[in-house]
Amino acid sequence: MTATAERIGTLLCGVGESPVWRAADQAFYWTDIPGRALWRWHPSSNATTQWELPQMAGCIAMRGAGWLLAMEDGIYACDALQAGAPCIPKRLCSVAHSAPGMRFNDGRCDRQGRLLAGTMVMDMSLAAPAGRLYRYGAQALTVLLDDLVVPNGMAFSPDGKTMYLSDSHPSRSTVWAFDYDTDTGTPHNRRVFIPALPAGRPDGAAVDAEGGYWICGNEAGRIYRYTPTGQLDRTLTVPAARIAMCAFGGAGMDTLFVTSIRPVNAAPDSLEGAVFALHPGTQGLEETASTG
Repeated sequence: MTATAERIGTLLCGVGESPVWRAADQAFYWTDIPGRALWRWHPSSNATTQWELPQMAGCIAMRGAGWLLAMEDGIYACDALQAGAPCIPKRLCSVAHSAPGMRFNDGRCDRQGRLLAGTMVMDMSLAAPAGRLYRYGAQALTVLLDDLVVPNGMAFSPDGKTMYLSDSHPSRSTVWAFDYDTDTGTPHNRRVFIPALPAGRPDGAAVDAEGGYWICGNEAGRIYRYTPTGQLDRTLTVPAARIAMCAFGGAGMDTLFVTSIRPVNAAPDSLEGAVFALHPGTQGLEETASTG
């Protein structure tokens, strides 16, 4: 299927992650992890705004008029972001990492508003399976899974009863599906959903209104859509190989926003690290705000 990728602005992120469309603002938000920054883009004005952060934020989630941020040493909250005013996160709880040099990575809220987020060792060359998947609630973290290298691809089916999770490290490159207990926020019955992508490593993901799972093929510049039964039925191309995560948004929830990663050796004219918008011909679901 053909869907032209349009670039948003001119910025280039070190690691663009956690895209979130906020319908109340009619704006698109995301984080640049090594850049320690939050970004916002308003389609109506084409204006981008940046807020500096005191730590790297692996993922963000809406919380009231403000935000939850899963950062290096814990879960933080900040008030509604205002242009010209700083973002001052306040720590809600700390995390007891299982190894040195770790931070939070990919995550999002389940359909009930519980934030699930994974951790990773920042030095990927170590291939350390020290990562964990946590559930945040009542200002505390609960370990749901361990033995992860680079947890990614967190997404939930429209009814919230299936949870998807990938491990994007080259030693894993797998996507799993779980049955998800919506009452307790607990995944179980883990099975392989995508053993390997046609090209690239499975990174961040989103689910559309029909239950299709859209997964970024990092290093391949491809976004793949899989049906709930695990069949590949669409492939989209992005003019950057190292795409990181995607999310639906826009006034009709029919725009697919895609973030990407800019390596230190990127060519000056490369679009690696840019943010893109595509219109794939399907609608997504609004992100659930955190209740924690």
